[in-house]
Amino acid sequence: MTSSRGKHSAGLLLFRRTGDGLEVLLGHMGGPFFAKKDAGAWTVPKGEYEPDEPAWEAARREFREELGLAPPDGEAVPLGEVRQTNGKIVTAWAVEADLDPATVVPGTFRMEWPPRSGRTQEFPELDRVEWLGVERAREVIVKAQATFLDRLAEHSA
Repeated sequence: MTSSRGKHSAGLLLFRRTGDGLEVLLGHMGGPFFAKKDAGAWTVPKGEYEPDEPAWEAARREFREELGLAPPDGEAVPLGEVRQTNGKIVTAWAVEADLDPATVVPGTFRMEWPPRSGRTQEFPELDRVEWLGVERAREVIVKAQATFLDRLAEHSA
């Protein structure tokens, strides 16, 4: 197994303004490890990319792969990068757009499950996608990615 040190991911954080304030679109990570978890199991739709691919293009490609939908047009607000506890560096942009989570067709991944069973199963990359208020999002998002919420709030103020 290769180390995640040096791995880079890029993603798009959709946001919308509602009567109750700012909401962001997050995905709950799919697969057996996150099935019963809430806190720390939600993420900006994102994915890994190679050094020769521009991060912005990777973010748009990964949005399409993770959600099965075209990435929305609109002004891209750079949210910078964060380093997650696993060493992965995540770069994100915020885009103001609305999207119906019911239209999402998540991409899938395969893994051996149960462990050492010799059986491979397919799981969705994201098992659900929801609009969450910023405070609720802060409670459940991968810890390092909460910085993106702070930066978005500063931009939207």
